[in-house]
Amino acid sequence: MLKKYHLYISAVFLKKITLISLIFLCLTIIINFFEELKFLENYDVKITYPILLTILNSPSVLFELFPFIFLISVKFFHMHLNEKNEFEILKNHGINNSKIILFLSINSIICGIFVIFIFYTFSSSLKNQYLILKNKFSSENEYLAVVNENGLWIKEEINNYSNIIHASKFNKNMIENITITQRNLITDKSGIIIAKSADISSKDWLLNNVKIINDLGENKKKNIFKYNSSFDGELISGLFSNLSSLNIYQLNFHLSNYKKIGYSTTDVKVHLNKIYSAPIFYLLMTILGILIMMKFTFIKTKFFTVITGIFVSVFIYYINYFSSLFGANETIPITLSIWLPHLILFLTCLIGVININEN
Repeated sequence: MLKKYHLYISAVFLKKITLISLIFLCLTIIINFFEELKFLENYDVKITYPILLTILNSPSVLFELFPFIFLISVKFFHMHLNEKNEFEILKNHGINNSKIILFLSINSIICGIFVIFIFYTFSSSLKNQYLILKNKFSSENEYLAVVNENGLWIKEEINNYSNIIHASKFNKNMIENITITQRNLITDKSGIIIAKSADISSKDWLLNNVKIINDLGENKKKNIFKYNSSFDGELISGLFSNLSSLNIYQLNFHLSNYKKIGYSTTDVKVHLNKIYSAPIFYLLMTILGILIMMKFTFIKTKFFTVITGIFVSVFIYYINYFSSLFGANETIPITLSIWLPHLILFLTCLIGVININEN
């Protein structure tokens, strides 16, 4: 059974996490609101629309801030106990610093599991709705592009034609085994274009080994055929880049589909590894935060607590950013790019924990 000091430490720690999370959420809402206002300034919409977009997007932004929320929260946890001399009371009852760190670590892992399985699923669902609403203003919404187990599908309207495009393989600026079903919106006549491959590095696609079939069933072959599209390789890749709108199940489903059509899975793997490593990251940030407060006893005011928290957070953020960038560019293995900063952080924390009871 949990002892009273276990329950007390948990209650104080969770209270601080909740409080700091709400503060960060409020700041996120304020900043996002002005960004949405700026985005919608040229559109005739009610004030409720940017408010709705802000509410839908804010949880996803908050998820990215959780490592730093844990770091700052544990600092305020330490200040709370220190101001009431409760560390001395705990030590007098045989509760040393190592035991406090151990129990904070357990709480961090539990919170981390809750965040990735519950909060992230919730935030990704809202992010998806946010993108659907916002995309209404980004174009005339005359096109659609999806990747599923059957390959790449594109629907677009261009030059008075409604086109449905299917390709079994998609890799950067090349697609393979293409079928384009066309319908003339004026005459209502239809036709089919079949090609072995296509260079889509620009919006003027170059189709190779082409067979063109008209509405009468007549066909002709061409070695090269130019097809004008609304898309190029970069645009198509960008449509699938906002992975924060997908939950863990959807990410794994997309990973499987991308492999089937030859589309790069690097970004999905990086994103999944970030999610899977989140509880460990929260744990290490919690340990780092409490070690800083225990080692650097001159940090006694809330101002310096926040300042040191921001400084450490920015430093760790850039280490993670550059490491994941190397993984995304495939300079180093993807798994290593995500877990290497955590390993460095773990070794740093381990050195501090070894002699923590000397304080």
